[in-house]
Amino acid sequence: MYRPTSKSPPPALNEERLRELALRYVGKYATSRAKLALYLKRKISERSWEDNGQPDIETLVNQFSELGYINDAQFAEARGRSFIRRGYGKRKLYENLRAAGIEDDDATSARKLAEMSEFSAAENFARRKRIGPFAQEKVTEEKRRKDLQAFLRAGHGWEISRRFVNADPGDLIDEY
Repeated sequence: MYRPTSKSPPPALNEERLRELALRYVGKYATSRAKLALYLKRKISERSWEDNGQPDIETLVNQFSELGYINDAQFAEARGRSFIRRGYGKRKLYENLRAAGIEDDDATSARKLAEMSEFSAAENFARRKRIGPFAQEKVTEEKRRKDLQAFLRAGHGWEISRRFVNADPGDLIDEY
């Protein structure tokens, strides 16, 4: 195993070192197939390649997927649950999954979860940011405008954002 020192550059990668890097990465981070492939490509460009031929990143990623080290559907669902808890809307989740390289087939359950939990995600966001019914005191129109912008940036739709932002402190908002 490579131990970095201030004097020696990291050794060039070969099949074995590349596999070790990949194992360490999936052991440490929840990741998708695309993110692992991108990480490995970056490491190869940083450290170069010493074996003959080109590295077969796709085969390595497929092996890790078959072994269950990577599961894009589970990654997407976990990301969906996390976004709902943190109060992010479905649009923000979809953008994040697309950026992580999650295919539409693997994102299906996360999308359904986001659709079903749209209200609770908005409520979580409003509570976390102290907006609308969770505000400490009545707010100005300027503050409402900024709160609405924050809601929209968090990936929520226009209607649900307006319902929360226009509510006074202590109001109850029905899911309808």
